Amino acid sequence: MSNANTELAKTRNRAAAERTTLAWIRTALALISFGFGLDKIIDAIRDAGGDPNSRHDIGVQLMSMGFIAVGIFTLLIAIRQHKRELLRLRSDPYLYRDDPSLSIATATAVLGIGVMAFLLLLSSLI
Repeated sequence: MSNANTELAKTRNRAAAERTTLAWIRTALALISFGFGLDKIIDAIRDAGGDPNSRHDIGVQLMSMGFIAVGIFTLLIAIRQHKRELLRLRSDPYLYRDDPSLSIATATAVLGIGVMAFLLLLSSLI
């Protein structure tokens, strides 16, 4: 009976790992989409204004690339963590390891983009 309980627990853990990976895929997709959309929306606003010289605003492009880079990085790390978790679930006995938090890394990267955006806006006011 103990072996059946262990296998059921591993099945539940595998399903939880799948749900976690899908959540990270959604997060990465949102970051990438936001970065791409931000650049395209700003371009459309500038095109509507008719000022061709203002198209080369490096600040918006840097922020857009930052969001896209964080999304790609998040997705790559999520894939790596998922594969490692599946390998651990296959081993007997299952050993829990405290990996670095992908949530904290993503939040820190988005915080960095936010600080950069704030500083770019502040410098345009001065």
